[in-house]
Amino acid sequence: MKTILHKSDSRGDANHGWLHSKHSFSFANYYNPERMNFGALRVLNDDKVSGGMGFGTHPHKNMEIISIPLSGDLEHQDSMGNTTVIREGDIQVMSAGTGVQHSEYNKNKDEEVAFLQIWVIPHTQNVTPRYDQITLNKADRKNKLQQILSPNQNDAGVWIYQDAWFNLTDLDAGKTVNYTMNKAENGLYIFVLEGSIKINEQQLDRRDALGIIDATELEIAALEDAYVLLMEVPMDLA
Repeated sequence: MKTILHKSDSRGDANHGWLHSKHSFSFANYYNPERMNFGALRVLNDDKVSGGMGFGTHPHKNMEIISIPLSGDLEHQDSMGNTTVIREGDIQVMSAGTGVQHSEYNKNKDEEVAFLQIWVIPHTQNVTPRYDQITLNKADRKNKLQQILSPNQNDAGVWIYQDAWFNLTDLDAGKTVNYTMNKAENGLYIFVLEGSIKINEQQLDRRDALGIIDATELEIAALEDAYVLLMEVPMDLA
């Protein structure tokens, strides 16, 4: 098993006043040649947007874009005709495919919105753009894994055009979960949203991440109450 440790304070930091974003991988003005991607996982942005502010209409193409709200209300509009609001407990996915334009705004004037924006490189180019969002049952992740994304339309969670699987888990201190890779050639990127965990004697604290390659199964142990996102993605983009 090979590992890549990304400590929270090693991320790119972009503070635009209305937007404070932490970049796990090179993005916009943050460029680190050693932090371009983890396999098909191209972007992991930890965003906070001030009240009433947001991203104006902008284009995307040939990318799977996943948004996971952490707090507040995020309003989405796109060129496919969707106008929606996503909140903590929801997950949103947009396959940009041949091209789509969208905007994202903090719906509230008096409170911040926090969310993860994740980009995954698709295995198929120029698909018809599509949009979906669902509300997750938080009880389904209590001291166990909750699948929130997969390649399969009929499976739990949303789906994308890539052999990727995302899970959330909300662990009480002292509890463990075991993760088994869906595909042996994939890698696993573990991002600690809250709390502290241990994997193979490696401690990870809030907003730390660990990339794992050449593993088939691993145990995640909560050192304190912990909220964790697991992202399994292909490592070979050929």
